[in-house]
Amino acid sequence: MTENSARPLPYEGIRVIEFAHMVMGPSCGMLLGDLGAEVIKIEPVGGDRTRSLPGSGAGFFPMFNRNKKSVALDLKQPEGVAAALRLIDSADVVSENFSAGVMDQLGLGYDALRQRNPRLIHVSHKGFLPGPYAHRTALDEVVQMMGGSRT
Repeated sequence: MTENSARPLPYEGIRVIEFAHMVMGPSCGMLLGDLGAEVIKIEPVGGDRTRSLPGSGAGFFPMFNRNKKSVALDLKQPEGVAAALRLIDSADVVSENFSAGVMDQLGLGYDALRQRNPRLIHVSHKGFLPGPYAHRTALDEVVQMMGGSRT
């Protein structure tokens, strides 16, 4: 329960394991955390690169990663993947915004996780759907330019 009210937040008791960076993926975890979920952010060894963005990007990490716990894991090592799987086994939701195919290459894709935990909700944030642009980075400016936005 929150300090300021006797009513629990709607997502209290929900555990989210987040594999996300920049804005899109962390925004999802931020909102889930704001609503009471326990969000555990998996960061690379050395930390999320948004921790050290200069200039106007300096506030990205604290803004989009509030209400989260963080753990650094080397997902290129079997021990790091094993630790991630132990966390996922206790989770209700996995949220990721890696490039297409990365979670599968790590052994953490939807099909592998579904076999371990059929009730797990798997959220995959992608800027472009499968097709010719699936592997493109989808920064806000890129999407606006491609869509012809006139803001």
